[in-house]
Amino acid sequence: MAMAGGSDDGAPMMEMNMTPLIDVLLVLLIMFIITIPVATHAVNIDLPAPSNTPDNPPVDPIKNKIVLTPQGDILWNAQPISQGQLVGNLQQSLSFAVEPELQFEPEAQASYDLAAQVLNIIKASGVTKFGFVGNEQYRSFGCGDCAPLQS
Repeated sequence: MAMAGGSDDGAPMMEMNMTPLIDVLLVLLIMFIITIPVATHAVNIDLPAPSNTPDNPPVDPIKNKIVLTPQGDILWNAQPISQGQLVGNLQQSLSFAVEPELQFEPEAQASYDLAAQVLNIIKASGVTKFGFVGNEQYRSFGCGDCAPLQS
């Protein structure tokens, strides 16, 4: 009775059995994937929980807006400032009786590294009234020839 793939003439098989080798490689691959630390770069910001209670005070009319441009500029209420000036402005805003709201709006092509640095400065300053604004401009993705995604 002949085996599939050749005749059984009693000669030794000349091909190497690859199944154990593949099994060992798959186990090593799975172990390697499990042991790799997750590569994440996150800036943890404690955002306040939303509240719909009517006894909240009215929204403060004084708002400061930070905009990051693709050229690497930091704009404080449309005026370019350095990171050192940003720290001073944040400390000055905390000295008011009622802390003004700080709005953060990076433009679409702004540097992620600059955004992470500015967020770290804001977090270190102790600002509590903080919000991301302008996200509605990124609501639909797609190319110029494609229809935008619908939610």
